[in-house]
Amino acid sequence: MDKYIDSAKYIVVAAIALVSLVFIKTFDIAFPISVVSKTASSELSVVGEGKVDVTPDTAYVDAGITINNEISVEAVQKKITDINNSIISEVKSLGVDEKNITTSDFSIMPNYQYDNGRNDISGYNGNATITIKTQDLGLVSKVVEGATKAGANRIQSLRFAVDNPDKYREQAREQAIANAREQAQKIAQTLGIQLGKVTNFVESSPQTPLAFESRALAPVGMGGGAAPDIQPGTQTITSTVTLYFEKK
Repeated sequence: MDKYIDSAKYIVVAAIALVSLVFIKTFDIAFPISVVSKTASSELSVVGEGKVDVTPDTAYVDAGITINNEISVEAVQKKITDINNSIISEVKSLGVDEKNITTSDFSIMPNYQYDNGRNDISGYNGNATITIKTQDLGLVSKVVEGATKAGANRIQSLRFAVDNPDKYREQAREQAIANAREQAQKIAQTLGIQLGKVTNFVESSPQTPLAFESRALAPVGMGGGAAPDIQPGTQTITSTVTLYFEKK
């Protein structure tokens, strides 16, 4: 009796297997298959870096004029104009071209005094900024001193810049490419392979503007003492490139 039961089990299992196979074939059911590629890369990628130290060649001095508590708008305007013209004359005498002197941020504002429930105008304040550009960095201290002696009562900032930063970015890029080629040759020699032509080039260097230190200076004659010894400093421009070489 037991052997008939076992035979029946085998028959059922075989039937289920046969039905499943027919079902899969009929409805074309596919199962995922993992395939591992054995193909080796036909390229070698190498990263190179280049650095260039840059000294600024241009300076900007922002000299400020502040007038307080004048009795009229006209009085404020006249004082600012007189000081502005005096500063321009002084700076020009140092050798700065007039086209490199700009007056901006000119403003006049009333002062209010609260009295008996009313806001009455008690006077007027005025401000102006004169920006002086020079590419003679040896003049910077003299410009600061001359502007303050001519009437500027604040030096808002001193900024340095590079007139043509793209020239230095190109130098850094050329160094990075040369560095990448040198590294590629060393790697190829170590691996015992031959390099072909460059198939691709990627530069990942950020194209940010060159920013040097900006500082505020105490005006000469207003607690600042003698003109400061101003040093522009340097900044490093970095270029990072990736070169892709054919492998022979």
